[in-house]
Amino acid sequence: MSQLYTNTTFRRSLLAVAIASAVAMPVYAQEQSAEEAQAEQTTKGLERIEVTARRTVENLQEVPVAVTSVGEMELEQSGIQVLTEIQQFSPNTTLQNSRGTNSTLTAFIRGVGQQDPLWGYEPGVGIYIDDVYVARPQGAVLDLLNVQRIEVLRGPQGTLYGKNTTGGAVKYVTKEMSGDAEFDIRATVGTYNQRDVKLTGQLPLIDNTLYFGFGVADLNRDGFGEFLEVSYPGQDTENYNKDLTALRAALEWRPSADLFLRLNWDKTEDDSNSKGGYRLLPSLLTPIQVPDSVFDSYSSMPTWNKVEQENLSLTATYDISSNMSLKYVAAMRESYSPTNIDFDSTPLPIFDVPAYYDDDQSSHELQLTYFGESYKVVGGIYADETDSCGRFDAVLTVLGNALNAPGLTREVSGCSNGSSVSLYAQAAIDLNDQWSMTIGGRQTRDEKEAFVTNGLIFDNIYPLDGWIDGFVRDEAAIAAATPMVLGTDTNNDGILDAPKKESWSRFTPRIGVEYSYSNDIMFFASYGQGFKSGTFNPRATINEPAADPEIVDSFEIGMKSDWNDQLRANVTLFMLDHKDRQYISVLPGETSTDLNQRLGNIGKSSAKGIEIESTYIATENLSFDLAFGYIDAKFDEVLDTDPNTGAVFDKSDLFTISNTPKVTANLGFTYDVQAPIGDLVVNGNYYYRGKYDLFEELNLLKQDGYGILNLGVTWYSDDGLWTVGLHGKNLTDEEYMVGGYQFVTPDPSDLYDTSLYLPGLGGDTTLTAYYGDPRTVSLTVGYRF
Repeated sequence: MSQLYTNTTFRRSLLAVAIASAVAMPVYAQEQSAEEAQAEQTTKGLERIEVTARRTVENLQEVPVAVTSVGEMELEQSGIQVLTEIQQFSPNTTLQNSRGTNSTLTAFIRGVGQQDPLWGYEPGVGIYIDDVYVARPQGAVLDLLNVQRIEVLRGPQGTLYGKNTTGGAVKYVTKEMSGDAEFDIRATVGTYNQRDVKLTGQLPLIDNTLYFGFGVADLNRDGFGEFLEVSYPGQDTENYNKDLTALRAALEWRPSADLFLRLNWDKTEDDSNSKGGYRLLPSLLTPIQVPDSVFDSYSSMPTWNKVEQENLSLTATYDISSNMSLKYVAAMRESYSPTNIDFDSTPLPIFDVPAYYDDDQSSHELQLTYFGESYKVVGGIYADETDSCGRFDAVLTVLGNALNAPGLTREVSGCSNGSSVSLYAQAAIDLNDQWSMTIGGRQTRDEKEAFVTNGLIFDNIYPLDGWIDGFVRDEAAIAAATPMVLGTDTNNDGILDAPKKESWSRFTPRIGVEYSYSNDIMFFASYGQGFKSGTFNPRATINEPAADPEIVDSFEIGMKSDWNDQLRANVTLFMLDHKDRQYISVLPGETSTDLNQRLGNIGKSSAKGIEIESTYIATENLSFDLAFGYIDAKFDEVLDTDPNTGAVFDKSDLFTISNTPKVTANLGFTYDVQAPIGDLVVNGNYYYRGKYDLFEELNLLKQDGYGILNLGVTWYSDDGLWTVGLHGKNLTDEEYMVGGYQFVTPDPSDLYDTSLYLPGLGGDTTLTAYYGDPRTVSLTVGYRF
């Protein structure tokens, strides 16, 4: 994305805070001075874009890695309000809401990611908030508040980031304070009774030394659809509604020119209803049919849902000398999510899953940066501890009744607690005026301790009475009503086994070479490796390590180029090999009471493709942006064992890479109009995603290719105080799947004929889908004072 440069004072002030695309690469010399950067902006139409994807400030066009960055001004002019919308501007990237909540993230980059959000599973795309790693997808769909830019790093980031970044990393960067008293209030109204209020500000407590900043957001919207029938009187029947509150506060202290400290606190509470899925097949056990709207559903469960998270972080930066700096980042994060998931989406308790997730995380990172005459080195040590626990009850009441039992419940609970320590270093070295190289590595040691209880109870133990006021779980009451099942009693002596421990270590290297053909054109080639540690299966019946680490080897060649001060063209060709790929499946088992829960290393996959990001400045007022991605991703080997003969066979023809369309493309424009009443910015984009599957094995949820059209106009007053934005999203009202559940079995006589279905777990044909937002229109009014 890009913005036009104009000579008006107001537009220069906007450019001062605008940050566009991003990429991470070696720095060949120390950063330009502020005067040099300003001189370059006033003489060139193309904007200089600075990013921190390589943990220091660098010019996008000098960084030999594929990264996209969207800055504050572009976010405002495009009306972007949540993290998932960033996927439109980053090729070969998927950032979407996961199934039953507004706040859980499904992230894939270049075919690498994780679509099951159960506790203990590690993501393949790392999420970072101000350099703090977010270990779980719950609460990772961030609403944008006080943001400076968002960066998407594509490909394994195995040296400078490391932990679970086999697919890439997404960085959410908030703004530092200017030192002046500032306040900004924004109110938004829109379709579906949208009503949002955001207030941000900062105050100098001690001039030029100590500052306080804050942010408050109250975000509300009615549902896109409704629950047509619910089983509990008085329940809210809105489906896909929004009810979220976010709070942030920060202290920044500059006791000297060499020392900077920043203390951040934030808390988010999402009380939106649990989302109900859209049934794609009529129910066999109830008279309901497929609803008319994809946003309508049914439920036999309470509709409330909650995602709570609270974070505290400290960042300290000390400039030891003019060419050496030390940075320390410490953070604590807590997340709690009680939820109700009606898998079958009917008014009967066919397959109900009340659940909760409880996560605690702490991390520390010490980083040293040194600039030499012809090289730069970034290195450090990173350590974290994560406690991830949860419980769910798969309540199959109707099936239990059919078996002449009061009910039927599979109860699963447990914890997966881990610790990680890494040492890393990366150097960028100038070999001569044109040639340079990057070399680095990271040594990681991960340790996990886990326990799991998993068993079948012939009773209906849906623990509604165990919830206090619908949100607080009374474990004592639930324990009294629910017998403990001994999923970890591997000795059959009636005594629970102790938690099991396992550790894994890996060295992940990176090496690259860069050639500067001219001041405006650079070519690069690189090899990098990503590592995701082994893990336990939180659904297991025997508590043993379920999967070894998975490794991604990535090769890239690319070009960064600016032509005639009007055209920017950045191209990356990539190829990756994904070995020992961890795979999770939750499918019907051999009988209707069995839940086949598998986690293991199933084989190999590979991908190759191209990514193009381009900006063309047609006139002083009109610019165009293009982001195009093509990927050919596939499973090369999926090994399984025949239970009857013991023979090993390859079934890769039954597998596809999920959440990964072959083609992603975005074409946008920005047009500036200088009018007597202020400046107008008109912009729009058309985003296309090719067809993709939602699941890997025997996928029954296939989304055809679709396109989304967005248009907006933003007005800025001459005094820079008032802003008004009108934005239309998905104006053609496309319907597209972003998640789902498939507990229906294809007829074994023909696994490839998806028109033949047999009942799955619960005894019904449960095939449900969740959809992206429909057409929306919003009006935002902002005032800065």
